[in-house]
Amino acid sequence: MVIFKNEILVVDLDGTLLKSDILHESFWCAFRKNWQTPFLSANALRRGKAALKAYLQSEADIDVVSLPYDEVVIEYIRTHRAQGGRTALVTASNQIFAKEIAEHLQIFDEAHGSGAAHNLKGSNKANFLVEHFGHGGFCYMGDAAADLSVWRVSNKVVTVNSTPSVRLQAEALGKPVEHLETTAKSLRPYIKALRPHQWLKNVLIFLPMLAAHEFNVSTAMSSLLAFIAFSLVASSVYVLNDLLDLDADRAHPRKRLRPFASGSVPIAHGGFLALALLAAGMLLAALLSWMSLLTLAAYYVLTKLYSLYLKRKIILDICVLALLYTMRIVAGGVVTGIELSLWLLAFLIFFFFSLAAVKRQTELVDMAERGILTAKGRGYQVEDLPIISMVGLAAGYISVLVMALYLNSSAVRELYAVPNALWGICCVLLYWLTRMVLLTHRGFMHDDPIVFALKDRVSQGSFLLMLGFAIAGVLL
Repeated sequence: MVIFKNEILVVDLDGTLLKSDILHESFWCAFRKNWQTPFLSANALRRGKAALKAYLQSEADIDVVSLPYDEVVIEYIRTHRAQGGRTALVTASNQIFAKEIAEHLQIFDEAHGSGAAHNLKGSNKANFLVEHFGHGGFCYMGDAAADLSVWRVSNKVVTVNSTPSVRLQAEALGKPVEHLETTAKSLRPYIKALRPHQWLKNVLIFLPMLAAHEFNVSTAMSSLLAFIAFSLVASSVYVLNDLLDLDADRAHPRKRLRPFASGSVPIAHGGFLALALLAAGMLLAALLSWMSLLTLAAYYVLTKLYSLYLKRKIILDICVLALLYTMRIVAGGVVTGIELSLWLLAFLIFFFFSLAAVKRQTELVDMAERGILTAKGRGYQVEDLPIISMVGLAAGYISVLVMALYLNSSAVRELYAVPNALWGICCVLLYWLTRMVLLTHRGFMHDDPIVFALKDRVSQGSFLLMLGFAIAGVLL
């Protein structure tokens, strides 16, 4: 492209320079800090969209350094400046955010954004630019249909990842047009945002059926439908958690690649996606029974309390994680009508408490390796690592003790022909739990412990061995 000295390139922010939207970023950031944000935002919106943006800016604490910028667009701007052109960031986002981003990137000669009473979007932005640079006195880079009114008064059109419809309308303006396609259109990031690998945790729903030896079509179908309902609602939870944890995820070496944190899925789509998944899961649970719906609703409410508040409370967060694991098994009992034994519940509470502690241990080990002393968004410090490791081991060993005591109960003698064969499960569990804590201590654990175990060959062998002991107890 040929650029004349002092030619102005005006760049939009949301969806153009940034693979995200500051309005949605600030909403979720404020929501993370204050659960009343949706209601306060609605009240601010009554005074206009500019007032809403000003309110959210005052409440949000966005780290502009870690935002997902479009490197192709940044390089385009740098090339323009290197050839003697001038640049301006002009956005409908709040003026304070515009200034902070411009100061961080150091590629703009000036920056302008919305004030508390004036929303710099669409025709308002077009009028502002005409007053500032003159009609046809600038080239404009944008992405959305709202930018068409700006392109009408510009001397050149540059689109960034625009839809085919917007491209055609931009071309119809009869001006020089340049289309930038910086990201590939794909459903893969959306599927990744659902975290389908985490659905493996919901296999726990089948445990009551297996423990009670209730093998029939009706019980299996009820468990399967409950599994699907929990998986849909769990994905809704993961989507919302990712929206609430954007800053923390972007500060993490692996989590920064998550779809919402990286900008591969628009944040604006996240809320709708979460609601659709939640509605589908709840509807399926309601078709099973009202008790199934209540159990799933309780699970969802507890996960939201955890995301918004409880995960920042030390030890309490581990208790809640253990309870969430256990609730999956309770749901399996509810949908099948199988009564859960107190022995099973006692074992599960300690066992899942151990795994939840291992999950926290994983995060603390990772922090220690990166030289971070305090977990962002958590209540833990690196110096807590020895205590959390001991908690994981102690709770795991107690769960094995509960199982050992259970093997001497009358219930076991009714279900198993050779109850003594089940002692092999206790031995394997002792080995497996100790190994998990040791691997985590050495920094080899990078996933949720259950997800890690399903991928780990030694863990797979341990599970098969325990299954073999269980089958031997039934058949021998």
